[in-house]
Amino acid sequence: MKAPCETSIWYILPLIRRALARALIEEHGLTQSQAAKRLGLTSAAVSQYVSGKRGGLQVRDARVLKEIKSAAKRIAKADAEADIQEEICRLCKRVSALGLADMATKDARRCPRCP
Repeated sequence: MKAPCETSIWYILPLIRRALARALIEEHGLTQSQAAKRLGLTSAAVSQYVSGKRGGLQVRDARVLKEIKSAAKRIAKADAEADIQEEICRLCKRVSALGLADMATKDARRCPRCP
């Protein structure tokens, strides 16, 4: 059995990063480099999230999509790194509270690419 934090790191955080990176670039006009800096990632990592090479699970829940859009807006406008990290943590906790961590691990187990 995986600890909740382990599930978040392996499944939820990549899902959130992928959705946030896409929202920052597509909806807020940031470059991949700017999105990477905001999210504390490398440009290469953001490129992989945007292309779907990382964070393979997708958000389908309307509540989470709404939360991600709101978070991306706050992250795009944030001045301090601490505010951005706090927003990502808030979002991760919210996604976990909605029970999507369990659904994500079930989806990952059904994934044909996974062992």
